[in-house]
Amino acid sequence: MPKLKSNSGAAKRFRRTAKGFKHRKANRNHILTKKGPKRKRQLRGLENVAAADTRRIDRMLPIKAR
Repeated sequence: MPKLKSNSGAAKRFRRTAKGFKHRKANRNHILTKKGPKRKRQLRGLENVAAADTRRIDRMLPIKAR
């Protein structure tokens, strides 16, 4: 049986936790001048992946991600 390979794009975007996966929030890359401080502050950190998507990500990352 061949070696299992992780999806490299998914490996960069998701981190495995005890109960699922976490991902970085969108809209925090560029054009930040028009976004308010409160909005930018709330976009910090990581957010849990929706339960509907965890099975798909689990398939893309058969080996431990990060």
